[in-house]
Amino acid sequence: MADLGTFNTLQIIEQSPYGAFLDGGELGKVLLPTKLCPKGYKTGDTVEVFLYLDGDNQAVATTQRPYAIVGQFALLKVVATNSAGAFLNWGLRKDLLVPFSEQRRPMQEGHSYLVYINLDDVGRVVASSKIEKFLDQWPITYEPGQAVDLIICEPSDIGIKAIINHRHWGVLYEAETFKKLKYGQKIRGYIKQVRADEKIDLTLHRPGHQKLSEMAQRIMEKLQQNDGFLPLNDKSPPEAIYKTFGESKKTFKNAIGTLYKNRLITIDNTGIKMKER
Repeated sequence: MADLGTFNTLQIIEQSPYGAFLDGGELGKVLLPTKLCPKGYKTGDTVEVFLYLDGDNQAVATTQRPYAIVGQFALLKVVATNSAGAFLNWGLRKDLLVPFSEQRRPMQEGHSYLVYINLDDVGRVVASSKIEKFLDQWPITYEPGQAVDLIICEPSDIGIKAIINHRHWGVLYEAETFKKLKYGQKIRGYIKQVRADEKIDLTLHRPGHQKLSEMAQRIMEKLQQNDGFLPLNDKSPPEAIYKTFGESKKTFKNAIGTLYKNRLITIDNTGIKMKER
């Protein structure tokens, strides 16, 4: 079965001067225009395409890849507005509509907004900036330390809110954030804990010994690149550590502590130095 608003692998069932007709199942024959057809295609071949409805509500196929698909959030720019709503650039020739009823506040041309992409009642791919109503609709099954995809949202009283895997709200506490984060930015993160009230705490640093081992190795590599010396130690400001490694001071201190215990470095007031072997 072919689905609108996402990628489908469909079979070519007919060729014409206009392109290839694909088997769209309940959607019927779907045209993939000639200029988008793969080189040397023939009947019986399969091709991966994105499906959506055109202005006449007919299913069309493209091999172009939109910036996001149905079920995902993305930061997109308004390229036009009219009586129907706002239109966003989402990487396809046809812009993405945000109806007025789905605008959290009136959208302005040239501005970018975080939106959720979904299907309307007739199957058209549309977007909504009322993102709250599309989150926390699924059971929470995350485990501490699990890697997740995050989209950075607005600040809160305790940190920065982020969307987890396009499904749930989470929060990055200020103490866990050592880099400048931008609204709509996509970044890798980790589950710190799921609280009893099902609120989710996040971190940008991989928890546990694997992270420490990785950090210790990076410090040794950096020492080798700098003639065995770095002007950083456990008294250095967090900003200086983050500028060099993109990590928190706590992670850095734990790593140099391990290196010191293994007699790989020395530490003094000027920084850390690799021990000669």
